[in-house]
Amino acid sequence: MKNLHEYFLLMFVVGSVAYVGNVIGDGMVSLQSMAGMLILIVIAGLGQLLNKLIPINVPSVVYVIAIGIIASLPQTPWGESVSTFTNEINLLSIATPILAYAGIAIGRSWTDFVSMGWKAMIVSTCVLFGTLIGSAVIAQIVLTFQGII
Repeated sequence: MKNLHEYFLLMFVVGSVAYVGNVIGDGMVSLQSMAGMLILIVIAGLGQLLNKLIPINVPSVVYVIAIGIIASLPQTPWGESVSTFTNEINLLSIATPILAYAGIAIGRSWTDFVSMGWKAMIVSTCVLFGTLIGSAVIAQIVLTFQGII
């Protein structure tokens, strides 16, 4: 990340994709889930801002977690509202764009990914599909065993 402006733009894009995923998953548009997603974006943004302002070598996720905990404490005047709004957001709708971004970030850039050649692309595609299918099979077995489905 070059600057905070770029980070906030990225957070808005990821939050928007996650919100769309939440709408698709729930099957309806919810103003509460939109407010919850905006709260999460603000918390993540504040965590990144604190990371830049405080000269201690600590990952920004530590600040994000601390702000999230403080924001949702029931002792604060806003804690119940934060919990109510963020409970409307499905975890999978958040995880999908974050994992996609992490996958791109690990490869550093698309050009690096492309320069690996077509064989690496086939292998990575097989790994992704294998992981997806393996996860689905495990989930099916566990949920069937528990009698949920």
